[in-house]
Amino acid sequence: MKAVPAWRRIPWPPLIYLAAIAAGIVLGLLAPLPRMTGPFGNVLYAIGWLIIIAVIALWVSSFRAMRQAGTTLDPSGEPSHLLTSGPFSITRNPIYLANTLLLFGVGLVSGNWWFLPISIVAAFVTQKIAIEFEEKILAEKFGRRYRDYSKKVRRWF
Repeated sequence: MKAVPAWRRIPWPPLIYLAAIAAGIVLGLLAPLPRMTGPFGNVLYAIGWLIIIAVIALWVSSFRAMRQAGTTLDPSGEPSHLLTSGPFSITRNPIYLANTLLLFGVGLVSGNWWFLPISIVAAFVTQKIAIEFEEKILAEKFGRRYRDYSKKVRRWF
């Protein structure tokens, strides 16, 4: 396996999502969008909390699967196992999906609509900076097993 460049060893995904949270907060303060009120606002608020609960379940099941397999939790680390069960049987990137859904859920709960487009931007940046690189490493390390898995399981959902 090739040496990983120093800039690739930076844990980009957590930094991307922290920057997205900061951007959502700043935009919400500087250019607040109108709040949704009434029954529809209450429904969106409840949906936001359901999404956040699903995010927690997805994080816990993903981290548990990774720990049980003995593979790294470090997004810039080298995986030791190809995970294909549990949440990894539904999406190849359950933690990144959870992070994106968290932004979406927070947007619904807080009424800060900036989090909705920011969640899409964060997902796109994560895919370009982290996921595509990780997929190359997985394909190189696990070969046909990874290629077969990636044909069956979508990147996001």
